[in-house]
Amino acid sequence: MGKPDTRRIDREIRQATRKLAAVREKEMWPLDGRERRAIIAAMAGGSYRVLRGRSTDRADRRLESAWSSAETRLIAEITALQSERQRIVTEAAAAKAAKKSSGWW
Repeated sequence: MGKPDTRRIDREIRQATRKLAAVREKEMWPLDGRERRAIIAAMAGGSYRVLRGRSTDRADRRLESAWSSAETRLIAEITALQSERQRIVTEAAAAKAAKKSSGWW
C-alpha cells in the first residue's frame, strides 16, 4: 500500500488557488456567469451615474459586494477541497494501519 492518490484533488486545489489570486487582482476570467453579470451591471450603473454627474456610491458598493462574494465562493471551494484531500489521506492511513495490524510477523 503506497501513498494515497491525491494528484487530481491537488490539481483542483492549485487551480482554485490561482482563481482566488486572480479574483483578488480583480480579473474577470475566474468568475461564473452570475458574478460576471453582477459586476458588469454595477460597472454600467456606475458609468451611467458618472455621465450624469452623480455619486457612484451605490454602484461602488455593489461592485465591491460582487467581488467579495466571488472571493468567498472560491475560499469555500478551496476549504472543501482541502478537507476532501484530508479525508482521502486519513482513509488511506487507516486502511494501511488495519492491513498492518491484521497480519502477523
